[in-house]
Amino acid sequence: MTSEEKKAYLLIKSVIFHYHGLDEDEQAILEETATNIQGHDELEWATQFIGEDYVNAFDRAKDYLSDVMMDFPPETRLKYICLAWDANNRKGYISEMEATAMLKLANTLGIQGDFLAYIKSSN
Repeated sequence: MTSEEKKAYLLIKSVIFHYHGLDEDEQAILEETATNIQGHDELEWATQFIGEDYVNAFDRAKDYLSDVMMDFPPETRLKYICLAWDANNRKGYISEMEATAMLKLANTLGIQGDFLAYIKSSN
């Protein structure tokens, strides 16, 4: 996984987790993810990205991800958003706002149909 891929993956997870305000469980999941992919610098970058303009962080992230991730194969784009979905499930719930945000990201990344199929198969 390249640094750019790590940034994209961690930004997806981070921006979704920050949707309602980051709690301890979500922070622990982000830290674990960063450790697993050797991406602590990229997690710090994602945290700074969100912190620069917290109110507009999702829209800014969507714009950034649409620029960067469209060069990734569709399977990779799908994998990262599905991993974010799974991480949200791990904390015990996915709010309607978080689900909607992930669907919007999937649409922006051109993988909404595949993402919906994943969601249906994981329930």
